[in-house]
Amino acid sequence: MSLSVDFMGIKLKNPIIAASGPWSRNGEMMKKAINAGAGAVVTETIVNEIRDNVRPRLVIKGKGVQNIRLYSDFTLEEWEREIYEVKDMGGVVIANILAHSPSEMAYIASRVEKFGADAIELGVSSPHGEGMEVIVSNPNRVYEFTKSVVERVKIPVMLKMSPSVNNMAEVAVSAEKAGAKAISGIDTVRAIIGVDIENEKPYLPTYGGYSGDPIRPIGLAAVATIAQAVEAQVCGIGGIENSNHVLEYMMLGASTTQIGTAIMINGFEVIETIVYELESWLQKSRYSSITETTGKALAELKSFEEMKVEPYTASLKSECEKEDCKCCRVSCMYNAISYEHNKIIIDSDQCAGCGMCISLCPHKKIELIWK
Repeated sequence: MSLSVDFMGIKLKNPIIAASGPWSRNGEMMKKAINAGAGAVVTETIVNEIRDNVRPRLVIKGKGVQNIRLYSDFTLEEWEREIYEVKDMGGVVIANILAHSPSEMAYIASRVEKFGADAIELGVSSPHGEGMEVIVSNPNRVYEFTKSVVERVKIPVMLKMSPSVNNMAEVAVSAEKAGAKAISGIDTVRAIIGVDIENEKPYLPTYGGYSGDPIRPIGLAAVATIAQAVEAQVCGIGGIENSNHVLEYMMLGASTTQIGTAIMINGFEVIETIVYELESWLQKSRYSSITETTGKALAELKSFEEMKVEPYTASLKSECEKEDCKCCRVSCMYNAISYEHNKIIIDSDQCAGCGMCISLCPHKKIELIWK
């Protein structure tokens, strides 16, 4: 049984990577992630010119988080010390970098390579503003940025994908052609988390990056799209909180995953918990290595045109006498579910086989059967 993975030619003890963010803002924080069991850590975004961070910059509502922090407040030169701290303890460091031109991106990449970074993650989007989005939406520009870095450094390069682009597969192909060894995704989603109605203003004063559990379905779709388009490895990001979420990403094509918001909310201990859960799951599974799960569910993902119209209908597995349970009856848009003679009745002639009642039934008494 093994959790180890080979990612971009780098041997990691497990597929859990601490993502770029405030939890990786310096060497001390990154070491906490490594000590908690992370296979690698991604630095907070490194830039050439820094600016002061605004206050406040974080809001949590429900399970979603909006942030308006742009990037690290350390200078490029200061990052040499921070990366060294992690490398000195044997940790794997991926440097996330952001620049406005291919030459600037290549320059920053060459510097962090000298600092000891094991790989580069290219940040070419920003949910806080419109300007940088043009880069990640343009396959030719993505090719230029990626190529400039690949030609300058000897360590592997990974492109971080934005959820805002419509041509995700095309962009991923361009990055791969330019020499990217992996594609990571997704970055945070451009959002406004809500409005303080009493004070008539948004909770944060500008657009920001939305992260956490609510964006996981978007991240899963992005990973599947990328995995179907390229041979390069994929790193899944977005809403990962437990081992099941890691496995979902991997079964849709990811070789590794990144965790960020869960660390911010629950502390670095969440990494240790997820690693333990993966070990426990793997021991009970039919797999000898976690790498065997990569892409296992991808073959079942079809285009809409490939799907067949199957004659399914909802059916009760066993009698249900929950008169006060209205979720399936109220939600059925085809009036196929009723309560008669002290029990739930499903009319197969009315049922369209949409499957919604199966998801809503808290007692798991409904299934789809061949009509």
